[in-house]
Amino acid sequence: MAKWLFKSEPDVFGWSDLVARGDKGEQWDGVRNYQARNNMRAMTVGDLGFFYHSRTGLEIVGVVEVIAPAHPDSTTDDPRWECVDVRALRPFAKPVTMQAIKSDPRLSEMVLVKNSRLSVQPVTDEEWRMICEMGETAA
Repeated sequence: MAKWLFKSEPDVFGWSDLVARGDKGEQWDGVRNYQARNNMRAMTVGDLGFFYHSRTGLEIVGVVEVIAPAHPDSTTDDPRWECVDVRALRPFAKPVTMQAIKSDPRLSEMVLVKNSRLSVQPVTDEEWRMICEMGETAA
């Protein structure tokens, strides 16, 4: 099972919005970056991801699960753009800030540190374990 990180601006669509969708989840739409789209194409149902509040907050606040594989993004007629569906699994007991991630030398190679603008990105198993530990949340 692969691990991922999904970034969203909390004032546009935040953790609480995804939680409110319940088990039906929500499509992760609106992504218009080829690398992020390709990351979603690589996902399988059951993969896990971090939910990261970007722009304001700058912190990982929860764990999501991919519940539908890549499919056409309903927010565009352009067939190049696809998305997956995700649902909220559990919140972090303690949000993990970008500052805390950047301060930990063991996470210096994390995509979030190296390419913080990429909206959907892979996370290694070791990064996953460390971030969950920092957030006092089950891996």
